[in-house]
Amino acid sequence: MTLQDITVEEMLHRGYANLIDVRSPGEFARDTIPGAVNIPLFSDSERAQVGTAYKREGQAAAQWLGMQIVSPKMETLMEAIRQRGEEAGEPPVIFCWRGGMRSRAMATFSTFAGVPVRRLIGGYRAYRKHVVGTIEPYELNRPVFLLHGMTGVGKTELLRHLEASGLPVLDLERMAGHRGSVFGHIGKGKPANQKMFDARLFETLRRLKDAPYFVMEAESRRIGNALLPPFLLQAKEQAVHILLTAPLEVRVQRLYDEYVTPFSWRPDFAEKIKDAYLKIARRIPTAQAKLLTEALQAGDYRQAIASLLVHYYDPRYQNKQRDYVTEIHECVDAADLEAAGKSIQALIEKYLPVR
Repeated sequence: MTLQDITVEEMLHRGYANLIDVRSPGEFARDTIPGAVNIPLFSDSERAQVGTAYKREGQAAAQWLGMQIVSPKMETLMEAIRQRGEEAGEPPVIFCWRGGMRSRAMATFSTFAGVPVRRLIGGYRAYRKHVVGTIEPYELNRPVFLLHGMTGVGKTELLRHLEASGLPVLDLERMAGHRGSVFGHIGKGKPANQKMFDARLFETLRRLKDAPYFVMEAESRRIGNALLPPFLLQAKEQAVHILLTAPLEVRVQRLYDEYVTPFSWRPDFAEKIKDAYLKIARRIPTAQAKLLTEALQAGDYRQAIASLLVHYYDPRYQNKQRDYVTEIHECVDAADLEAAGKSIQALIEKYLPVR
């Protein structure tokens, strides 16, 4: 039987969503094609063993060791691939780092086992090259509606509400796996690296390729571990700037609901909050920093959030905002997110060119 190969361009054009990354779990955790599942040929330790054998004894020895490691679990691997194909209703697309021995071995075994698969030519590296080649010269060429507002005003919640209503949203914080502040990693796991951010942005732009406009949050150049590409920074400069407002008590409650309620049960929650706070403590006036430390030690998170807003985040936001944008075009009361969503949609209709 002949292996069925597919290029990145063919995969994207045909819309194959049934992707299997056969690299090790550690490689998969760092970066992969969005939507892929991991069915690894080698574990992280097994991959290291094969790599060591290659360096010390050469390719033939490494291949022999790889065969010894994989043979006992081949039936389990084939069953996992077969089930994946049946569940998705289409042959899986298998890939490794560069379309080399690992994906070829898995595709060959699958083919001989009667399990239809396709192998991605060039592997993840080819996909990454395509993503970079698309994003670097990308031009948005569509109106952008940029949501501004102090921490806790509800920008992220409003984006989700608008997205659920069918509006074309670029949720950059979700792509980065980070909320954009020193506490932004709480409950989010490890933030995305640049490769995963780029891939998620690329896939979102593909999905929204026919969108007449975009809604996004005003972000700094860096979110967590990721840098925004130049085309997004340029789009922000030409955007319609919308300022969201909400009373302090509403903002405190929203932040409490987002950061504290879902995660305070975790044994390491208080320690993570303390570690994050220590990174900015020296930037808060001494008297307020003392009261804030006491609130954190007492577990009074609402008071701590209010103090952080008043004495740290709000002043920084106001200073940054003066440098960031020269004109706010519209203001929207975001105390009620559903009403704010309707106001945003009305403003979009107001600013969009006549179609």
